[in-house]
Formats: sequence, C-alpha cells, structure tokens
Amino acid sequence: VQLQASGGGLVQAGGSLRLSCAASGGTFSSYSVAWFRQAPGKEREFVAAAAVQNMHTYYDDSVKGRFTISRDKAKNTVNLQMNSLNPEDTAIYYCAAGRPIISAISIPTGYYYWGQGTLVTVSS
Repeated sequence: VQLQASGGGLVQAGGSLRLSCAASGGTFSSYSVAWFRQAPGKEREFVAAAAVQNMHTYYDDSVKGRFTISRDKAKNTVNLQMNSLNPEDTAIYYCAAGRPIISAISIPTGYYYWGQGTLVTVSS
C-alpha cells in the first residue's frame, strides 16, 4: 500500500487546513490510520488516529478539540481537519496505516505504511 499525503501549506495563526492521505494498491478499511508530525529538531510525535478495531478516534492532548481525523471510504482517503492552528503546530505531517493494538496506537512502530509527509507552516 502506498500513501500520498497532501494539503499542507502556509497559514496564519488561528487559521485552518485540511490534510488528506490517499491510498493506492490497497484500502484503508482494514487498517488503523494515523497522523504523526515532526517539527525541526524534534522527534516524530503522535497527532491523531482512527482505530479499525473499535472505530474510535484518538488525539494527542495538544490537538484535542482542534483537529479531527476522519475516513472517506468512497475516496479511500483519510483526512485531518486542523482548526485554530498555532505556530507550535508547524511540522511535517505524516499519514500512516497499520494494525497496532489500541494501547499502542500512538506509537509509530505499530504502523506498516507511511506517506511522504506534507509541510504545515503556521505563522504568528
């Protein structure tokens, strides 16, 4: 399965962006899907996930209430709606798919497939 992330760009603080991750060579239906991000000089960190086991969604505390992860089955995409962006959200955002157990859904090593990343820059 190949993943292609898109939708990044430059936005002012308080603005919104919608990231999309498209799958080819397979579907998202049998995988948990997630977004991670990596800021310059920092480790990759968990942002949000949608678990295939229970169809629940999970968010890092830093984005809860501002970001929403969703699946579009018809388009075979996973989206991340990001609202109320702030400069601390600046990072390269990566989509991922895999079958991690629920307790490890925020850990990158549980995901088999990764997109190439899309850059989000939030100006103050």
